[in-house]
Amino acid sequence: MTSSPDPAGRRSFLFLQGPITPFFAEVAAGLVARGHATHRINLNLGDRLFWRGGPQPMVDYRGRPEDWPGFIETYLDRHGVTDIVLLGEQRAYHRAAIAAAQARGIAVTVTDFGYFRPDWITLERDGMGGDSRFPRDPAAIRELAAGLPRADLEERLKDDFPRQARWDVAYHVLSLLPWPFPHYRSHHLHHPFATYAGIGRRLLRRRAERAEGERALSRVKDHPYWVFAMQMENDFSLRAYSRYRDMDTPVAEAVRSFARHAPPDGHLIVKVHPLDPCLKRWHRRLPAIAEAAGAVHRVHVAHHGPLDPMLAGARGMVTVNSTVGLRAVVLGCPAKALGQAVWDVPGLAHQGALDGFWTEAAPPESSLREDFLAALQATTQLRGVFYAPEGRAVAVAATVERLHAGTVGVPARAAAAEPVPAG
Repeated sequence: MTSSPDPAGRRSFLFLQGPITPFFAEVAAGLVARGHATHRINLNLGDRLFWRGGPQPMVDYRGRPEDWPGFIETYLDRHGVTDIVLLGEQRAYHRAAIAAAQARGIAVTVTDFGYFRPDWITLERDGMGGDSRFPRDPAAIRELAAGLPRADLEERLKDDFPRQARWDVAYHVLSLLPWPFPHYRSHHLHHPFATYAGIGRRLLRRRAERAEGERALSRVKDHPYWVFAMQMENDFSLRAYSRYRDMDTPVAEAVRSFARHAPPDGHLIVKVHPLDPCLKRWHRRLPAIAEAAGAVHRVHVAHHGPLDPMLAGARGMVTVNSTVGLRAVVLGCPAKALGQAVWDVPGLAHQGALDGFWTEAAPPESSLREDFLAALQATTQLRGVFYAPEGRAVAVAATVERLHAGTVGVPARAAAAEPVPAG
């Protein structure tokens, strides 16, 4: 069965799990105001929290995970769904929904935090990262960028981390309750309470972590140095778009390569992700990895620290596929991806083996970098945030317009750009 749009342009949007915020409900309300139908399926009690007051009634799926594919196929057919909108295309429930949608010609739109940080969100067809439709071929990128304005890298909107933290805790506490969703299975690797305890410990050590990052940068400032940017193990960009299933493996791989092939006076800063709960006690594991590679005095751990100054002085940056790599490209720092990354483009990132990166890496080619940033921003990025009300309103309006017009992934030309308030 293939879904077809209403002759009058009315479409039927199904919202699955999204940001832990009213963002999806507000986008749905905007689409209803444009004449479209909207639907919502909740998979746990937390999903209900942010659809209260939504424009259409919500449906609860209380069945077993193995019965979900049949349920979602029937739902799509019964309601004539033309579009699915979700966050996290690699979640098991979402993978099944996407497969059913694609078999029916239903458009899939994926959102998440922006490739550009901190005040952008991503809106793409089908998937992000390794599944992104954005081209990796330099010629195609240059063609896509023709006529586009330069990327706007100025921060204009502020988000609200305390609000994000409160909503995150409320959502995950509710999602743990067995009633009325006794069979829900979360995609997270760790229990939320363990994660919150770890983050709480890091907040208490925030001053010490910043001092640690400053010391690491001070120790390497008179030497050639590189940066390894860690990611969270819960992140699907690591779990789905790389060959790694933990962070120990790529860190150890990079440290061994660094010890054997980097200049003998070189140093390596291993930067822990700022939101990693550190359940693995990286302050012990990372030095042990360095000692095993014979580089304990050349490898420095930074749980926190000024990222831009680290990258600005670095000979290069290695990561699996973190958006830190995009920041490195912006700053002209040589970068190496160990996984699938949207910025892993010939001419922008090192395409050779990791062993050669330490001595052969070149900075991104400037004109290609400008074209890449302009094209990526125009096709996949919308200005706005998920939490702070002012920035969220900007993101909602832009998302509604893209979904209504059917222009997700289509370059936003300068003539169509709307002014964004400074904030």
